[in-house]
Amino acid sequence: MTGGDSSNGGSTVAESSEETVAAIDDWLARGDDETVRWEGRPRIQTVIPAAVVGLAVVVVAAVAAAANDAPELAVVGLVGPLLPAWSYLRVTNTRYVVTDRALYRKTGVLSRTVQRVSLDRVQNSALSQGVTGSWFGYGTVSVEAAGGGAIRFEDVDDPGALRDRIEGHDDRDELPGTVGQWAAVRDEVRALRAAVER
Repeated sequence: MTGGDSSNGGSTVAESSEETVAAIDDWLARGDDETVRWEGRPRIQTVIPAAVVGLAVVVVAAVAAAANDAPELAVVGLVGPLLPAWSYLRVTNTRYVVTDRALYRKTGVLSRTVQRVSLDRVQNSALSQGVTGSWFGYGTVSVEAAGGGAIRFEDVDDPGALRDRIEGHDDRDELPGTVGQWAAVRDEVRALRAAVER
């Protein structure tokens, strides 16, 4: 029912694929009548700082080994490539899902942690974007739940739309009730107006 790739911070039901739903259902214990409305993950670009630090570790270790004529210091440089690799695994193993009943967050590389917050318990939500997030359209949505608990969707694309989806504002075009009910309300208002004007 949903789709997306590692470069996309999230997608809606309209962009769906059966493989993505199967991957979500592998870890998400959703009910038979629970519908996935949005799914996503952090932007893959969040790996860039770890790659820069990893490269710096390799360069510093190589320079230190050459300057001190100590090749054993170059072994420290092997840590450099591990930093972006770990960051990449962390990002690709983090998933966020919004259903019509709850919010889910799965994290973990060697183990798995799944958080769930029911939509009916959502009290507050906050959106935060740094300078680069404002420029490139990504940010973090934090949600607080009644009775304690919170969940964060970090570094997702279009966080404003995600926040609206969580709060139910994405269905703004739909008015509650039927045309017949609204006609009955109109008739009551007209009757009240006629009574007041007499």
